Amino acid sequence: MVRNLFMSVDPYMRGRMNDGKSYVPPFELGRPLDGGAVGEVIESRAKSFKPGDAVTSNFGWREYFIASPKELHPVSREVQPLSVYLGALGMTGMTAWVGLNVAEVKAGDVVYISGAAGAVGNVAGQLAKLRGCRVIGSTGSMQKVLFLREECGFDVAFNYKGGPVLQQLNVAAPDGIDVYFDNVGGEALEAALSALRAHGRIIACGGISGYNEKTPRPGPSNLFNMITKRLTMKGMLVRDWLDHQEKFEQEVGGYFRAGKLKNKETVEEGIDKAVDAFLGLFQGKNVGKMVVKLT
Repeated sequence: MVRNLFMSVDPYMRGRMNDGKSYVPPFELGRPLDGGAVGEVIESRAKSFKPGDAVTSNFGWREYFIASPKELHPVSREVQPLSVYLGALGMTGMTAWVGLNVAEVKAGDVVYISGAAGAVGNVAGQLAKLRGCRVIGSTGSMQKVLFLREECGFDVAFNYKGGPVLQQLNVAAPDGIDVYFDNVGGEALEAALSALRAHGRIIACGGISGYNEKTPRPGPSNLFNMITKRLTMKGMLVRDWLDHQEKFEQEVGGYFRAGKLKNKETVEEGIDKAVDAFLGLFQGKNVGKMVVKLT
């Protein structure tokens, strides 16, 4: 038996609210939702876990649950706050790490990240800086712009609401970019297709700008740039990389413990605030990872 201490809300959950085939099964009406959570073992009949152990699971959206050992992942209580296992050291942090690996991001690359102040984006930017890249981020408020510049070490950050994205991106990177880490889609993707240099790479991670659209938006008008610039665009799902989780935890956990990686989170308190926290993702209310504290 596990008591949840923190639970995660994430944009991908929006897709599970549509009754259709996707890479994850849809939520079922009348049954609890699920999602990432970190909690403590209260009672155990399994030798591999004892009361007091901290664990992560996919049994969010509830205060208590019973699970088998294979459904739990042990984490260290020495790392605080434990909610970091839902952010920089959790699946969102690993998503950022995987994306950079998929695109083979290397020192000297100019990397542009949309949705940069979100859970994945800010970690992707920090990890890219640690690799020796020049990092540009776009976000939706001046508060978030300052967060990216002053706390995450981005070289340039701009408010996409302040003018056309391509115009601002061209000012930030007049000689073009090498990598685009896409968390948004829409206008940001179209701008990146124009700004990318020959043989540039796109990491297709998310498209939150269109998650609530009733019908799909038309694709970028300049998609032909994929051909003329010989670009590469790769989609990725962190679930395909779970066999690399130990390597991720060693590398990125080392950065966090050394103070080289910051974990930023927006915290709502009480399970009754979970719905508001989830909706807040689509209203730009989170800086960093959005988590719900359950105790």
